[in-house]
Amino acid sequence: MVREFTCIMCPLGCDLRAEAGQGENEDEILVTGNTCRKGKEYAVQELTDPQRNIATSVLVFGGELPLASVRLTRAIPKERIFDVMAEIRKQRLTAPVKAGQIVIQDVLGLGSDVIVTKAVGKEL
Repeated sequence: MVREFTCIMCPLGCDLRAEAGQGENEDEILVTGNTCRKGKEYAVQELTDPQRNIATSVLVFGGELPLASVRLTRAIPKERIFDVMAEIRKQRLTAPVKAGQIVIQDVLGLGSDVIVTKAVGKEL
């Protein structure tokens, strides 16, 4: 299997080519095009266990803003994004909301919390 990626691990944005199952060792992954080791690590992860982070927003009642921005504290498996988004969409906060406040602890047992990234004060 051959896949091509643009690396997102540093500002260089290297064009990567990853080949899995080549040669004597079928588990080996050959990565080319990377300028640094992070590129190889990224390509291997994308082939074996793709992870993603989520940044979105949650409704806030009685706030100076109608929404509070939230994000995950660590990446989750790519195939679970829509499940996690469904859980986040169920949430409603009441102002005031503080940056760093946990909205959902250990969302879906994936080891990542959903936290607020920007404070929202009470409506004046």
